[in-house]
Formats: sequence, C-alpha cells, structure tokens
Amino acid sequence: MKLLRFLLFPIMPVYFLVTWLRNLLYDCGIKKTMTYNFPVLCVGNLSAGGTGKTPMVEYLIRLLKEDYKVATLSRGYGRETEGFVLGALHDDAKTLGDEPFQFYSKYGDAIKVAVDANRQQGISKLRGLLNKPEVIILDDAFQHRKVTAGLNLLLTTHANLYYKDCVLPTGDLREPRAGAKRADIILVTKCPPQLTEEEKTKILKGIKPKAHQSVFFSSISYSKTVFSETESRALNQLPNFTLITGIANASPLVHYLKTEGLDFKHLEFKDHYSFSPSDISRFENEDVLLTTEKDFMRLKSFPELKGKLFYLPIEAQIDRHETFNRLIIDFVTNN
Repeated sequence: MKLLRFLLFPIMPVYFLVTWLRNLLYDCGIKKTMTYNFPVLCVGNLSAGGTGKTPMVEYLIRLLKEDYKVATLSRGYGRETEGFVLGALHDDAKTLGDEPFQFYSKYGDAIKVAVDANRQQGISKLRGLLNKPEVIILDDAFQHRKVTAGLNLLLTTHANLYYKDCVLPTGDLREPRAGAKRADIILVTKCPPQLTEEEKTKILKGIKPKAHQSVFFSSISYSKTVFSETESRALNQLPNFTLITGIANASPLVHYLKTEGLDFKHLEFKDHYSFSPSDISRFENEDVLLTTEKDFMRLKSFPELKGKLFYLPIEAQIDRHETFNRLIIDFVTNN
C-alpha cells in the first residue's frame, strides 16, 4: 500500500487543485449552498474514514433526544436502495446502510433515521414530515458543500492528525487541510486514556484553532459486556473467540482486547465490507464470534451465525464534556 501511494504521488497535486478549487467556488458564492433557519449539525472529517463519526453522532443523539425531536441524515454508504429512505421496521443494513441501521436499531422511534445522497433533498423531505424533526444531525457531510450546517464538528484521530497529513491518493485527506477552517468544533478522537496536558498543548499548537473554534479531546469507552440478539455476556467471560472487523481501523479495538488479556484470533476485512456466503461458511466453523456494532448490523441477518455472534458496544468520552454539551445545547436552543 505504501509503495502504491508513493507511485501515485504525481496525481496528488491534481487532486489537491480540484478539491481546493471546488471549495473556493463555494467560499466565493459562485457555487450555491443551502442554509437553514433551524438547527442542523454536521459530524464529519477531512480524512477518508475511521475517525469515530458513528459514536459521536450517537453521543449527540443521547444528548438531545429527550428534549428535541431529532433526526439523523446519512448518505447510507453500501445500501442497495436509492434516493430518500426513512428508517422503518422492515429496514435493515441493505436498505439503510450499516451505520444508519445501527442508529435505527438502537434508538428506534425515539428519533428519525433517514438516508439520502442528496442532503438538500433529504433535509427537505424530513422537514416535510407531519411530525417533523426540530434538529437534524448530518452524518459524514463535511464535504457536502451544497448544504451549510449551522454547526460543524470536525473529527481527527490522535493517531493520524489532519495537520500532519496530505490529500489523496498519497495521504488520507479528502480535501486540503485548509478545509478545517469551516469547523466550529474540532474533536481529536480515539485519544489514549493517559493523554497528558502537555500532549494536548502540543496538538493544539499543531491545529492552530481559529478564534471561532473550540477544540476537545475524546477517547473510546468499551463496554464490559457483549451482546447477541438474544443474550448478553461479560466480556471477560467470553471463551476463545474470533474477532471479525470490517472497519477502517481495527487497531484500537485489537489493542484494547489484548490489554484485557483475552485470547482471540482476528479476521480483518476492509471498511463496509459486504460479507459473502463463503465468508459466512468460514465463520460457521468458529465457536464464538465477536464483532463491532457496525459489522453486527450486516452479519446478524445470516441465520447461520445466530447464537454465536456477539458485538462490543462503544461510546465516545469527551474531556470537558460539560463545556462541550453546553456548546451543543446553546446552538440548538438559539437556532
């Protein structure tokens, strides 16, 4: 992979120029964007996946759903449907995509979960509902410049900070680093629990936040309990198991399980991997399977895996969470 990225280096300036020019056209008002008179939050990144958007969206859902009518709007990556789809009882990962289906499975009718590649259209259809949402959370829409969210949350991982990276295909950035200026809140995600104040200060110097930007640090909190469709078990009581991952970066999860002293083997697949019948046949030979909540949304539809397939929930933990929560609530209340 490193060799391929090196060989593709001549393409990088072209990609940089195209994405920079596109942003310039929006910044200058030549390309038109839509703004809204109600709260629209965007959770996104500059990097190509793996920054922890899903647990951050769920954090916002939990923060807001008791006091406001909340909806999430995603593209629905990997789904087999087209256009606007509003989550309902008959839906699954094939109709919604794995992350939106995770939101729907977890929060049900407490929120509305919608998918539409055209975010303008998706917002319009959500607001056209009889019981319309008061707050819309856009999942992975930082580069969707046709919509301007009232509050932009930009995520960057501690292990791959955007200001140390470069654009595709040599780096991982979807657009030049200057795009970070559009963020209102920057979250450094997947931080080690023992991150020191000195390390935070060093990162802040690298980010160089603008006057309007707030920076927070977050880490992943892993549950001590794993779940199947029918039961729960203590993680440390799980026998020798096989870990299945189809996410952008499984390293933090693998590291956590090893630090817990667990004995397992790891079958790793690419992000949003579509599991085939031959994969399922392979998994059938394993006694116990552990996966991520996102992968569970795709795997649980296979009856062959029932009784042996478990997932490990995660949550985002944010430093100075009272300040972060107040920023979110004040925005929603005043818009």
